[in-house]
Amino acid sequence: RTGLYIEVRSTSPGQGTWYLRTKINGKTVHNKLGRTTDLTLKEARAQARTLKAEITLGANPQEDRARQKECMDWDTFFTTRYYPYVVQYKRSHRNDFDLHKNWVSPAMGRERIDRITRHQIEQIHQSMFDSSLAASTCNHLIRTIRRAYNLAIEWQLVDQGKNPAAKITLFPEDNKRQRILTATELSKLTSLLKRDRNQMVANVVLFLLSTGARVNEALKADWSDIDRKGRTWTIPIRNSKSKKVRRVPLSDAAIRVLDSLKTERRSPHLFINKRTGNQLSTISKTWDRLREEAGMPDLRLHDLRHSFASLCVNAGVSIYEVKEILGHSDIKITERYAHLAPETQQKAASAAGDQILAA
Repeated sequence: RTGLYIEVRSTSPGQGTWYLRTKINGKTVHNKLGRTTDLTLKEARAQARTLKAEITLGANPQEDRARQKECMDWDTFFTTRYYPYVVQYKRSHRNDFDLHKNWVSPAMGRERIDRITRHQIEQIHQSMFDSSLAASTCNHLIRTIRRAYNLAIEWQLVDQGKNPAAKITLFPEDNKRQRILTATELSKLTSLLKRDRNQMVANVVLFLLSTGARVNEALKADWSDIDRKGRTWTIPIRNSKSKKVRRVPLSDAAIRVLDSLKTERRSPHLFINKRTGNQLSTISKTWDRLREEAGMPDLRLHDLRHSFASLCVNAGVSIYEVKEILGHSDIKITERYAHLAPETQQKAASAAGDQILAA
């Protein structure tokens, strides 16, 4: 009457399997509960009552089990569902792929997405931080996985509310971190870049220093974007973080970098991989070597942009002009980089003092 019964087979003497017989959509279904060696009668009855209640509310245990068997692992989900989807609209999709390749896949790539736990993701998060990566980079991993699971839920690949990254605490981010090259460091770095064996990457770094551009903006630059006569570099919408066309003035230093590239008329791109001839996509590995050799292991590529802004301000360029060159939407962002060198401050104070004395 209750539908609960034990099946005993000759191949397993002395033990059996608990089943609950129910009807779903008019069809008799036998739901396996567990072995008699694992469940007592009391436990089997309790489990049967719970299952009956779920079926009454519309659950279908056999379909759920079949769907679980079809559930894909993280690697499959990322490469066949998530990445092809975000690559259509997310400008930073390459960052997502690098995080997957370098951190997530080695740790849990073969794990089914419905079995990945919060603890597993937190371990990867902590490992990245222990490797001296910036808190913002570590946190981007959590935001990426969180977004991936929200999509998996939307696509009904995992159950509603099953997002293991949903409540993971992020590391505090110091977005106001300042690292400006001193005059001595600038001289040391440029001297190193001039004689380094990888001149293509060295030229990328010099170009960043000379323009204040973001790394991706420089790497994606084409010769068609360069106006030598007008001495400007046009960054198109597709490459601009602000999603606006930006025109960057080219100084003598930037022009010198362009002259030394030797890719003009040989490639549509400024910076190429000499081995493959393709557009250079990353310089992280070589940059890590360069900054170690320069004795500046804490210097990030983005700090070159900060240093450019600081050099402009110390040369007397107005903060508003620097804002336009860097492509900032808010003057407050530019003001963070507007640090006057001690010599410049002394010169300004002396100018005021001279007028006082003259009066």
